Amino acid sequence: MFARNVHLQLKPNSAKQFTTTLEKEVLPLLRKQPGFREEVAFLGPNGNEAYAISFWESKEKAEQYGRAAYPEVLKTLANVVQGTPEMVCYDVCSSTIPKITAHA
Repeated sequence: MFARNVHLQLKPNSAKQFTTTLEKEVLPLLRKQPGFREEVAFLGPNGNEAYAISFWESKEKAEQYGRAAYPEVLKTLANVVQGTPEMVCYDVCSSTIPKITAHA
């Protein structure tokens, strides 16, 4: 299992719109991606930043998403995100989420 952690700086007063866009546009797109397993998103305490962690069955599937669909996601979120999101990737070593299993 593989995880992509994306940190986004949100435009002022856009946390609600970010959440709505994520639920109505981004998540349906993610669910169609080969190898996608789960997404967890967090808003910072001031509502000016967000973290989105997506889980993938393999590094290859996550990279495929990064090349094919992620640019579209960035365009979709352009109204609410300022600057370039930062991304860090990880192998999953432990999880209590049923769909997420540690990398063998």
